[in-house]
Amino acid sequence: MSSYLPLLDLLLHAVLAYLLGSLSGSLMLGRWRGVDIRSQGSGNAGGTNAFRTQGIRFALLVVLIDISKGIIATGLLPLLPLGLSQYDRSLIAGICAIAAVCGHIWPVFFGFRGGKGAATAVGAAGTLVLISVPVLLVIWIVTIILSGYVGLASILAALSLWPAFSLWGPEPLPLGYHMAAVGLSLLVLYAHRSNVQRMFAGNENRFQKARLIHRWLNRNP
Repeated sequence: MSSYLPLLDLLLHAVLAYLLGSLSGSLMLGRWRGVDIRSQGSGNAGGTNAFRTQGIRFALLVVLIDISKGIIATGLLPLLPLGLSQYDRSLIAGICAIAAVCGHIWPVFFGFRGGKGAATAVGAAGTLVLISVPVLLVIWIVTIILSGYVGLASILAALSLWPAFSLWGPEPLPLGYHMAAVGLSLLVLYAHRSNVQRMFAGNENRFQKARLIHRWLNRNP
């Protein structure tokens, strides 16, 4: 039985991270307000739809909660002595990061219908490699300014995660960090597949006010 304890310990960390991720900020705050934002706007339980349907203060609280989940799951849960784990702590952190984002996308407490995991992924990524956050933020902002597509900005930022880890993370990059970077990128990409379909169909929502270059080029003389 003792030979299975490290694996059970790893599994327990992952389950706790998943349950933490399932505490959706928008859905918990929505219940307190008496609304379910999955029935409003785009139907997504995330910060962007929270902003569009409930306003800036509600959205900021949502993003704060969702980022915090990634930080706690990746930074604090691996420190818990849940068993006799022989795994490297970076491996546990990477698995917890992935599990927390899975919980956000498929929350057990809310019928497995959650958000798209971008904010939780940012919290987890910043806990592993802090310098990755400004890199991802620059990519996200530039993409929105150029295109107005929040979904595209989130996808490109997520796909930049592994290069950011490889360039500015510890050397050699631990296996858990590789797993987290690839896993988080794939999860965010999968969660935004409907955004990609709408972009190709030409009916994806845009933040027109954020398209500063487009507005400058098309300004009235």
